[in-house]
Amino acid sequence: MTQGQSVASSPAKGKKMQGKTVLHILTGSIAAYKAGDLIKLMREHGARVICVLTEGAKKFITPLTIRAISGEDVYDDFFTSKTPYDVLHTSLAEAADVILVSPASANFIARASIGLADDLGASILLATRCPVILAPAMNDQMYTHPTTQRNIAVLKKIGYHFVDPIRGSLVCGKEAVGHIGDPEVIIDTLQNFVQK
Repeated sequence: MTQGQSVASSPAKGKKMQGKTVLHILTGSIAAYKAGDLIKLMREHGARVICVLTEGAKKFITPLTIRAISGEDVYDDFFTSKTPYDVLHTSLAEAADVILVSPASANFIARASIGLADDLGASILLATRCPVILAPAMNDQMYTHPTTQRNIAVLKKIGYHFVDPIRGSLVCGKEAVGHIGDPEVIIDTLQNFVQK
């Protein structure tokens, strides 16, 4: 579902995601620094939020910070002995009611569009059958590049949903489309799927 499409709105208060698990994959974008506020908002709406960080995401925010905000263990590697799960990527995929990739970098979108399973986050996408929502965040030239648009179209065709980026301040200093979508729009989109 894109930002231009209508999304079932919900009141700011209330726990519309009570008892639901959001698997939140964070990727390598400067917008990862905003993840804390989004995680708090999901929890305020009643969701359990389990986070997976890619190597790129860890350049912008630490697993320790995300763990403190989410109140859950944070996963960033296939090969960890500190997990309650037998097979990590499939178990995390099965635990989720909905998967949110936010921010979704151009690199992660490209890898997902060709079905790579070269890290934990990408492997989870292949292992899940629950709804997947991506919130891209990147430079406007990267976002509008034909290759990125093709990759997004491929993912939409197989049923992934998008919260489109908006016009805003980009790290390069420009005001342009590429700024991560509004947190309330992301929350509304999540609620639309977990309530189905």
